[in-house]
Amino acid sequence: MARGNKIILFVGGFLLFGLMMVYESSSAQALASFNDKYYFLKEQVKWVILGLSAGTVAFFFDYRQLRQLALPALLATIFLLIAVFLPGIGVAAYGAHRWINLGITVLQPSELAKLTLVIYLAAWLTTKEKSRLVSFLLLIGLLVGLIMLEPDMGTAIVLFGSAMSIYFISDSEILGLIYLLPLMVLGAVGLAIKSPYRLKRITTFFDPESDPLGASYHIRQALIALGSGGLFGLGLGNSRQKYSYLPEATSDSIFAIIGEELGLIGAAVLIFAYGYFLYQCLKLTLEVKDVFGRFLGMGIIFWLGIQVVVNLASMVALIPLTGVPLPFISYGGSALVVELVGIGILGNIWKQNL
Repeated sequence: MARGNKIILFVGGFLLFGLMMVYESSSAQALASFNDKYYFLKEQVKWVILGLSAGTVAFFFDYRQLRQLALPALLATIFLLIAVFLPGIGVAAYGAHRWINLGITVLQPSELAKLTLVIYLAAWLTTKEKSRLVSFLLLIGLLVGLIMLEPDMGTAIVLFGSAMSIYFISDSEILGLIYLLPLMVLGAVGLAIKSPYRLKRITTFFDPESDPLGASYHIRQALIALGSGGLFGLGLGNSRQKYSYLPEATSDSIFAIIGEELGLIGAAVLIFAYGYFLYQCLKLTLEVKDVFGRFLGMGIIFWLGIQVVVNLASMVALIPLTGVPLPFISYGGSALVVELVGIGILGNIWKQNL
């Protein structure tokens, strides 16, 4: 496990950098809304402490016991994904139903689904079955469908990509899945076109000038932030876009603030750090002999890696804008806690096998 210490240092570095950037991107908004420029920073510190505590528990919890908990955890997650639409339980904001009111805080079940689905698929796909392609597609269709109804296209993409990656490495009826991929892509396009909200995101991706004060406003402001940063950036604290120009500056769009303040060089260093971190995680996990542990570890890495790619690609307009947080850095509770639990599970897998 000594080789895993490098991973812990990387995660610690991401968290500290995230706290700094949450403060930099939120101080103006926090002062205007709460008369306390440290408001979002203090909230994020609470989530970091909670996430590290949960991740530590996961690190010392034998990951092999998760096989027995996989199905109950997945069923509970499906129930929570349905509960977001129930009056009095679900919380609606910005036209979306993504949260559950727990009284003291709110929970975003779609973030929990990323982890519970990975655990379930790792347990399920290690068993030998004659045919499970249809069952697999029905399960993924149910989860992705519930998340798209919220609507949360970004999380649906991450969930779908993670599931397909685990299925691929399990060697389960790959040929049949390849034949069905075009139909799944057409289905996703159909759902996007049917929803005016998603359709606008797609049309503005191809024509950013079509609605500069409406549907394309968000991505235009992100690109302005990245472009104004230049090579070396405007300097820490000197972002202009954080003054209510860039939506979701502390969460989904925090990379744009990073690029504005630290420039191309700072953004490139962060991307390299993510790449090296994921490579080291993958390198260690490939050495794991236990099939369940290897599948589970690979699933966690795929999930985090796909989420990084989707967030960064949407911020630089390589794909239509989607709302997913940047792992370990973006402001938010549910996502950060679940990500740190995932890292704790990875650490336990390495501890038990290497």
